[in-house]
Amino acid sequence: MTVGKLARDKNANNICILDLRKLSPVTDYFVVCTAEAEVHVKAVTDHITGKLKEKGISVRHVEGRGNTGWVVIDCFTVIVHVFLAQVREFYSLERLWGDAPVTEIAD
Repeated sequence: MTVGKLARDKNANNICILDLRKLSPVTDYFVVCTAEAEVHVKAVTDHITGKLKEKGISVRHVEGRGNTGWVVIDCFTVIVHVFLAQVREFYSLERLWGDAPVTEIAD
């Protein structure tokens, strides 16, 4: 079970995994995905956090719920970013972390 596949389960798109192990002491990976609307952001976020908790994987914190266009799920070594398209484009984490190796999850 990977977080990227959990996002795919709820039809998130443009899913990519940034390998930050050599670039950041804060976390090992970012999982970045796009949802179509706020209700979709919530569905993706709830699915991921629910499945992780079922498997006994700790979710340290969830930030951004409530019509922000961006939810962050902090799982210690993996940080998940669920964006609306326009918010993802604005913050452009993939460009910010441009040196990170990227794995894309096929649509």
